[in-house]
Amino acid sequence: MRAEITQLDKGYKAVFERESAHGPEEVWKMLSDNRRLKQWFDELQMAEPVKGGKMLFDMGDGTVEELAITDFEEGRVLAFQWWTDHVRFEITQKEDGGNRLTLIETIDRITPQTAKDLAGWHVCLDVIESILNGDQVERGSGWQHWLEEYERLIDSMTVEFE
Repeated sequence: MRAEITQLDKGYKAVFERESAHGPEEVWKMLSDNRRLKQWFDELQMAEPVKGGKMLFDMGDGTVEELAITDFEEGRVLAFQWWTDHVRFEITQKEDGGNRLTLIETIDRITPQTAKDLAGWHVCLDVIESILNGDQVERGSGWQHWLEEYERLIDSMTVEFE
């Protein structure tokens, strides 16, 4: 399911939601355990898992960027800076034992990178679910389709909000 994107007073907010039959603790490990994180986002690593701590992003050219963790509640919330934007994961347990994983990206301004980030997060969430289901899916799978989809969505919003 595609993210819902809304305009804010300043910037935009993209909200992705995924329902899962897997327990919240399994999903949390996908976000916070570096061995599991590596399976769906090889460049990203948890360095200091606390509010005020940091995530590390390997740029692939020998440099590593630090991304400040802005909120951290063990088993429930992980939020961090994403350069000028902000990413927040929230896990909510459902009554049936499953969970809802919500990813909220607060976007400072639309740039040529925005659609790529949105497509990337979309595919990452799909890959997390596939891994939890025991399937082997690579992050590159389906990325181009979602890039085109988010480019169309952003183009339609930019015209609408101008």
